Amino acid sequence: MAGIRLPPEESELSQQQQQSRAAGDLVSDDERSVAADSWSIKSDYGSTLDDDQRHADAAEALSSANFRASSDYNSDKEELDAEGVSSLLGLQSYWDSAYADELANFREHGHAGEVWFGANVMDVVASWTKSLCIDISQGHIPNHVDDNKSVPEPVGDNRKYLSHWSVLDIGTGNGLLLQELAKQGFSDLTGVDYSEGAIDLAQNLANRDGFSNIKFLVDDVLDTKLERQFQLVMDKGTLDAIGLHPDGPLKRIMYWNSVSKLVAPGGLLVITSCNNTKDELVQEVLNLNQRRIDLHQEPDSSKDQEESRDIPFRYFNHVRTYPTFMFGGSEGSRVATVAFIRN
Repeated sequence: MAGIRLPPEESELSQQQQQSRAAGDLVSDDERSVAADSWSIKSDYGSTLDDDQRHADAAEALSSANFRASSDYNSDKEELDAEGVSSLLGLQSYWDSAYADELANFREHGHAGEVWFGANVMDVVASWTKSLCIDISQGHIPNHVDDNKSVPEPVGDNRKYLSHWSVLDIGTGNGLLLQELAKQGFSDLTGVDYSEGAIDLAQNLANRDGFSNIKFLVDDVLDTKLERQFQLVMDKGTLDAIGLHPDGPLKRIMYWNSVSKLVAPGGLLVITSCNNTKDELVQEVLNLNQRRIDLHQEPDSSKDQEESRDIPFRYFNHVRTYPTFMFGGSEGSRVATVAFIRN
């Protein structure tokens, strides 16, 4: 993710060699975006690949970028297999180290760091989400969304609608998505990440770029200390990383239980993923709802009855403008962005 630091100068290196190494060690923002986009290649094939193949493809794409050596994270193995590399992406220690490098890179060179999924996807997510929020603010909430239609771009100045939306970006990273949402007209913006380095980087970038109104907090979505709800909760890659944790299935259940408390009734959860298709995300929400129903039906359940009776989310809409591919008779895209409305 971040450029590799140069080692101390060695006397046997010629000046030309040193210059060559310096040029190769610094990874540009564009290269990071390409690396992030490469990770999503497994989703080109929709849901036709099994989980092992997805992890292998993700590890191969990620290991081709200039990430830290595996020995930095695990001294027990000389080399990590594909699943091991993927699992690193679900560990806080990985992200702490990655953002420490990106923060140092920012301080030395002014680089913003990686735009996860690429700048184009981030722009699409921001503008599409703006349209959804305006549509809801104007009372246009359909009972059924026609899969053949996309959300129309609002006409005129609709910032008055957006100023009432409180926004939370979970796993905010460098905070650039919140900057894009601010440009769209959102003003009540908060970003959280469990990595202190990410929050430090995001705050520095926001101050530099004129978005000092954005609030950034260190917080783990799986054990959140936030005591308020938000009308719009954004997730760009966080569920992906959680799913790559060695205890991914359990962590994902914790994720859904937590975000269901963070999204205000009638609010939106917008998930952007390169590791899940739209249908897979919808099915995961259906599974969440079914778990709540089953819990409510258990006679000896110790859970709060009102919470267990709650059916948190229902599918609302998804981005239809990403390029699609056909493979094995199935259609898929590199990235899926899906909005769920909180009941």
